[in-house]
Amino acid sequence: EVQLQASGGGLVQAGGSLRLSCAASGFAFDDYAIGWFRQAPGKEREGVSCISSSDGTTYHAESVKGRFTMSSDNAKNTVYLQMNSLKPEDTAVYYCAADHVVRLVGCSAWSVRMGRLDAWGQGTLVTVSS
Repeated sequence: EVQLQASGGGLVQAGGSLRLSCAASGFAFDDYAIGWFRQAPGKEREGVSCISSSDGTTYHAESVKGRFTMSSDNAKNTVYLQMNSLKPEDTAVYYCAADHVVRLVGCSAWSVRMGRLDAWGQGTLVTVSS
């Protein structure tokens, strides 16, 4: 059974940092791209970042470029989203997800594949106070 366990959310002041983790189990880690979506109150879910664990290629939405980075620890089957210089508009529930098609075609397809991803984890709330 494919499982994704997200953690690391919390409350932080604007300008601060948080690191989210997504631990994967039940599937071949290298065969999937794993990443994050977020959904702010009253807004649609949007793609944030993606990493292909097999070659380390990443994708970040324009709104987070230069502030968020992704990395993976293949030995732990875990990916990380390091979020720096956080802004109040980053406040959202963050969801990790995995997809084998994105692994094949590249993380640039991350947002396009949102409705057809292979697996989702539970959300973790990030709140950035001003």
